[in-house]
Amino acid sequence: MSLSSARSGVRRNFNLPNVLTFGRVVIVPAVVACLFWPDNFTLRWTALGLFAVAGITDFFDGYLARAWAQQSALGRMLDPIADKLLVSSVLMILVADGTIRSWSLWAAIVILCREILVSGLREFLAELKVSVPVSRVAKWKTTVQIVALGFLIAGRAGEAVLPGTVRIGLGLLWLAAILTLYTGWDYFRAGIKYVVEE
Repeated sequence: MSLSSARSGVRRNFNLPNVLTFGRVVIVPAVVACLFWPDNFTLRWTALGLFAVAGITDFFDGYLARAWAQQSALGRMLDPIADKLLVSSVLMILVADGTIRSWSLWAAIVILCREILVSGLREFLAELKVSVPVSRVAKWKTTVQIVALGFLIAGRAGEAVLPGTVRIGLGLLWLAAILTLYTGWDYFRAGIKYVVEE
């Protein structure tokens, strides 16, 4: 590989969309660290701010990559990983601090199980050179999920500003879980024929 082609590859991989995605990965431990002290309202609001930044970059990295024709293999690989790291980590810490508890644990379990199932299915289909496009309902699911987690991150700090913050978050989490089941079945149905053929 020549020096010029190596430099070209570095420029292609370290474009703004990919930098935004890298930033989202870096934000994950910062959000979790802030949520580690659930009774510190300042840290709770900081976590919400960081989470909001991560959610915004999730929109802009894909949008800019398409608009500027800067899509790359690294970006395609890293983007879903960053999303899953963020959602899974926040769900686990919210379960640990008791924000998500009782029957609502099932909503969190459904969301986590679907992420694992779809990741495994995508990996299998990628080996067969079969792409699984993201459906419109899946995008709605992601939006509802992010908003739900935002309310739950605010948690008790949010209750002081908007009574019922946690209840709203849990309601949206259940809606996200229902959409998760629907989209998970959609992906599974689209991919099962290739599994059966194998």
